[in-house]
Amino acid sequence: MTSKGEGEARLVLASASPRRVELLGRVGVKPDIVAPADIDETPLRDERPRALALRLAEGKAAVMAPAYPGAFILAADTVVGVGRRILPKTETEAEERECLRLLSGRSHDVFTGVAVMGPDGRKASRVVACRVTFKRLSHAEVEGYVGHGDWRGKAGGYAVQTQAASFVTDISGSYTSIVGLPLYETVALLEGLGFPPTRRWSAQ
Repeated sequence: MTSKGEGEARLVLASASPRRVELLGRVGVKPDIVAPADIDETPLRDERPRALALRLAEGKAAVMAPAYPGAFILAADTVVGVGRRILPKTETEAEERECLRLLSGRSHDVFTGVAVMGPDGRKASRVVACRVTFKRLSHAEVEGYVGHGDWRGKAGGYAVQTQAASFVTDISGSYTSIVGLPLYETVALLEGLGFPPTRRWSAQ
């Protein structure tokens, strides 16, 4: 990968997610700074999953911008919804079992909001929607996944890139968006605000 040239704006990833860092690396994008944005992620009254994903992504970008003037700020948030219901980023086994009960044998939506702020203050954002279908889960599968523990802190209580992949019967949309960052849309937003394409390619 070509290094950032003198005078080029830094790229700040407003997330502590190692998955997002790894995904960006797949398309040759290396953040100069990785710094999580601390905002209240509580849904508003009657807020729908898509709206929450966009609001959180834009809010994370906005809260980080003053700390890094003149930089590209990239933020994202993933929200899982069953109908109008927003599933939590599970932290307890009780929450996890309830999420798996709701997901078992049905389809659900995964919304990832992506927001970019350019060095000149311009902003761009979008939401990528995907549809995921789970098989009907047995009691043993639920308890096995709960015991595995990789669901903790994950939107909807699962990580599609881990053992939960065995629950998925169908995906419609961007796989990388379900993991946490839609790569096509992210690169398009960055380059639309002036992120140099040359920073993505290795020198030959």
